[in-house]
Amino acid sequence: MVMVKYEIVQHDGGWAYKVGDALSETFRSHDAALKAANKAAARQKRPGVTDGIVYQDAKGEWHEELADGRDRPSTRIVDGG
Repeated sequence: MVMVKYEIVQHDGGWAYKVGDALSETFRSHDAALKAANKAAARQKRPGVTDGIVYQDAKGEWHEELADGRDRPSTRIVDGG
């Protein structure tokens, strides 16, 4: 199972949450960033629609597959603040 980690970090004079290398918007307080991360993590776990997807890989090759909308990752909040 895939795990998505939301890490609370200081950023740009405030606080943000980070997933991989991507940062959220900057929040004024640690609590606001934590609340936003919890909301984002909850949305990530909601099932979606099973649908066909088309994507290009790093080699430039195109692929088609069926994405199962019930296949949702686990999430975890890491609070470093």
